[in-house]
Amino acid sequence: MCGRFNMLATPEQLMQAFDLDQLSGYKISYNIAPGQKILGIVQPDSNGLSAVSLDWGLVPSWAKDSKIGHALINARAETLGEKPSFKAAYHKRRCLIPATGFYEWHKTVQGKQAYHICREDRRLFAFAGLWEHWEHGGSMLYSCTIITTAANQLIQPIHDRMPVIIDAEHYRPWLDQRQSRQSLDQLLEKPAYDGITLYPISDRVNNPRHDDRHCLE
Repeated sequence: MCGRFNMLATPEQLMQAFDLDQLSGYKISYNIAPGQKILGIVQPDSNGLSAVSLDWGLVPSWAKDSKIGHALINARAETLGEKPSFKAAYHKRRCLIPATGFYEWHKTVQGKQAYHICREDRRLFAFAGLWEHWEHGGSMLYSCTIITTAANQLIQPIHDRMPVIIDAEHYRPWLDQRQSRQSLDQLLEKPAYDGITLYPISDRVNNPRHDDRHCLE
């Protein structure tokens, strides 16, 4: 599962990492929670990548109520091609979700211990995601979900799931609408966790209203 993350890169770092011509409305956040607006990277055409604002919690185009997004903040990589909520987006509407770290909680006899998971060099990376366009009763919403997979040896001691991190060299293949289902499945089977580390932090991050550097202490 991925239910909280941070995005601390500068606009310049984002533009360089994703070869963006422009970036507007972006601000750093130490504690991003479901339901909030987050940054997504999409490829609207073959000319380049674009940064867009997406609601975290995917709302399928056929949904009658946008509240379904509360239950769809994550999508399991193993069933993307079969689940009605994700099947169409997996085929046509993939995105990258930039991050500099994410949080997970390990259950202990004393309670839940929060962990910060990030690159050892603290550099930017990107989750694999899906996005959707929903319209109903005059309302329009662009939303997304973060794809998860079975935890590796690093994450498994604290949680059985982890978000899929896409390697930088695979950014464009992941977004390319010409990719086959087999090629996409193969990208998801190789989450890029080289250089990733984790460490325990205080419970300040438990409250999504706390959004400052102390969340990482």
